[in-house]
Amino acid sequence: MAQAVHHYLIFETAGGFCGIAWSDAGIARFQLPTKTAEATERLLLRRLPDAEPGAPTPGVIETIAAVQRYFQGEETDFSGVELDLAGQDAFFKDIYAAARRVGWGSTTTYGALARELGAGPEAARDVGQAMAKNPVALIIPCHRVLAAGGKIGGFSAPGGSSSKARMLELEGVQLGPPPPAQQSLLF
Repeated sequence: MAQAVHHYLIFETAGGFCGIAWSDAGIARFQLPTKTAEATERLLLRRLPDAEPGAPTPGVIETIAAVQRYFQGEETDFSGVELDLAGQDAFFKDIYAAARRVGWGSTTTYGALARELGAGPEAARDVGQAMAKNPVALIIPCHRVLAAGGKIGGFSAPGGSSSKARMLELEGVQLGPPPPAQQSLLF
């Protein structure tokens, strides 16, 4: 069977430079923002070394526009974006499908995703592994998957957990304890 041909494009958003790679089947890789186009390109090509620069398809153009809206803080839904997940483990594909159902401004946990798939709590580690290896971060919203107790958990993108926190804040997700309620002063 012939190897899929992948093309890529680096583009700017309010959050920095992102990278996107695609095949005829759909989006194959997405690189979350870095400060420079060169850094983004280097990270994208590390995961997809055979990709070549190319003219984006209409679906890729729509996805890029959605990513730009996302990093401007506009509510965005990536659930309809066609993906190329060739080579991914079948269980990881199931995990990714479940994660894609977690919408803007919502979060879930590794354990809750495992339970949703009918697996026991021990599968929470597998969910964490799938999120760490997510080839299309943001489009499969791994930033919305938290550790037990609402803890932020890991994030393998540039900037680590602080990038995850910034993305959640863009969506209006409050991390940590709620602010204290204002109390009246009764003397």
